[in-house]
Amino acid sequence: MLAEYLPTLLFLIVAGGIGVALIIVGRMLGPKTPSVEKLLPYESGFNAFEDARMQFNVRYYLIAIIFIVFDLEIAFVFPWALVFRELGAFGLVEMGTFLALLVIGFAYVWKKGALDWE
Repeated sequence: MLAEYLPTLLFLIVAGGIGVALIIVGRMLGPKTPSVEKLLPYESGFNAFEDARMQFNVRYYLIAIIFIVFDLEIAFVFPWALVFRELGAFGLVEMGTFLALLVIGFAYVWKKGALDWE
């Protein structure tokens, strides 16, 4: 029974060997010219200018969570669209209810001002 796993094991060994070999070749043949500018911390196009523990506004996280929720809700619409003909009227009513709840949630978030970026 373990013989069935032999091709997978060989694949993992070969893939790991190639990965390690490429890292070693890159370290041996790659350029090694460190300078002061190359060794400086660099993030997002700017030099580090504050402590890494600075606080973010909670609105940033709120917008991110709202985006994820609405983005994931849209993921439910695509499979529904594929089987729309088989579901018939029942599927139409169910998706209409789902989208109505989504619109109500969106209106609530908008009314509360969560989408306003100051």
